[in-house]
Amino acid sequence: QVQLVESGGGLVQAGGSLRLSCAASGGTFRSCAMGWFRQAPGKEREFVGGVSWTGRTTDYADSVKGRFTISRDNAKNTVSLQMNSLKPEDTAVYYCAADINLSDRIRTSETSYDYWGQGTQVTVSS
Repeated sequence: QVQLVESGGGLVQAGGSLRLSCAASGGTFRSCAMGWFRQAPGKEREFVGGVSWTGRTTDYADSVKGRFTISRDNAKNTVSLQMNSLKPEDTAVYYCAADINLSDRIRTSETSYDYWGQGTQVTVSS
């Protein structure tokens, strides 16, 4: 079992920045690729980005490429999502997820992820 707790959400104006963090405990965080997903009201949950267990590989949704950056610290069992140049359409609940995956491939389907955090709200005002 891996427990995940997100933090760092909030309200920000368009063009601003936020940094989300996800703290992992209780399991083999270092054996997991980590993903960030988001779900806006009335929409399905979607992949935002992910990082491999080594941290060497990252992948992002086209909608956030160049604006969002994922990093992980295996010594601290944390993964972060730096979000810059935020847009109103980035408004959603953001979820951290863990995929027990020792390849360098980032999986983008939520069904591939084994553990989920409770989510943190990000609201971007125009």
